[in-house]
Amino acid sequence: MSDQAPESTILIVDDDIVNLKLAVECLDDLGVKLLTARDGRTAIERAHIAQPDLILLDVQMPGIDGFETCRQLKAAPSTQAIPVIFMTALNSIDDKLRGFEVGGVDYIPKPVQLAELHARVKTHLALYQLQKALQSEIHERKQAEAALFKANQELQRLAVLDGLTQVANRRRFDQYLHNRWREATAQPLSIILCDIDFFKRYNDTYGHVAGDLCIQQIARSISRAVSREQALVARYGGEEFAVVLPATTLSEARTVAEAIQREVAALRLAHAASAASSVVTLSLGIACLHPSPQQEPSSLVAAADAALYRAKEHGRNRIEVEQAAP
Repeated sequence: MSDQAPESTILIVDDDIVNLKLAVECLDDLGVKLLTARDGRTAIERAHIAQPDLILLDVQMPGIDGFETCRQLKAAPSTQAIPVIFMTALNSIDDKLRGFEVGGVDYIPKPVQLAELHARVKTHLALYQLQKALQSEIHERKQAEAALFKANQELQRLAVLDGLTQVANRRRFDQYLHNRWREATAQPLSIILCDIDFFKRYNDTYGHVAGDLCIQQIARSISRAVSREQALVARYGGEEFAVVLPATTLSEARTVAEAIQREVAALRLAHAASAASSVVTLSLGIACLHPSPQQEPSSLVAAADAALYRAKEHGRNRIEVEQAAP
């Protein structure tokens, strides 16, 4: 029975054909694929193609020697991880140190003791296979962690996204308004509340599928109109939308509201049951406040809601503003 997996490959490099034959015979019982090369250039080419699990490398060869061959193998990304065992008659300390400096993992003196060669090769093959298995496990773990991170990001995104309109949901609106309230100091904070006029009648006339499509188109129109940096568009309720406008004055917020009206009007969605217009329209309430520790964000929402109520009371399809009490 083989000691190593059949897919393991060893490249033996030696300019002496007798040494190559002895090494092949010694390692044949390991059950691995054995490749040979008789010079450094050929060894480098075969290593790049075959990607062996271990290289047995003679030092004294014609052309580039074993040290330079090893250096070039370690300089190439595709072969730098392959363990290299030097086999050489050069046994001085300096030669051994040089072998380790260029990237060798072991050093077998010549004449080679076949039992020693067999044992060292078997050990280094096992170590390399374990290293590859560990690297594969680390890679798989990193992939799993990346997939988990991506999934968590998607869950977080979905947790604050309205499924129908793909704008922020009420939860995100509350979070965002609270955060902007805490961050604002001397700058004004404005919000716009938008309500689709006579939307129940729209649903009753055209059906709930058409009603959902209408809400989706309104959401896209509001998003197109709101181009200010850091602004947030959210679905506030069934047919209601809210826009948070940090560092925005009341007059600037009104300009945004007018842009929203124009975008919605451009849709020209027929609404035969509306008492405000022949097409779908919005009522909008705007409020602005300079946040202070003595107040809560709910005071700004209440002011915008009061303005929205007036817009509805005064005939709908209009904008009303309210300066929230300081």
